[in-house]
Amino acid sequence: MKQSTYTTTQIVGMLKEAEALLSSGKTVPEVCRHLKIGESTFYRWRAEYTGVKPDQVKRLKELEQENARLKKMVAEQALDLDILREVARGNF
Repeated sequence: MKQSTYTTTQIVGMLKEAEALLSSGKTVPEVCRHLKIGESTFYRWRAEYTGVKPDQVKRLKELEQENARLKKMVAEQALDLDILREVARGNF
């Protein structure tokens, strides 16, 4: 999957601009053309970032990265434990 070229603060700003355009009477396809994004991207961003402040988005991304790092550490520890159990049994 292609990574976004927009930062989370840019996405939140674009969504605010989109809401302003929508409230002025523009349609979603017109707003998407103005923002140079696809409609599916607009709806996905709106579902994920609506009602979120830019600093909250930044913190959310940091927490997701930390969570991924911790999951990796747990997986590595589980693998190390399995190796040690095999060695303790003498089946190497």
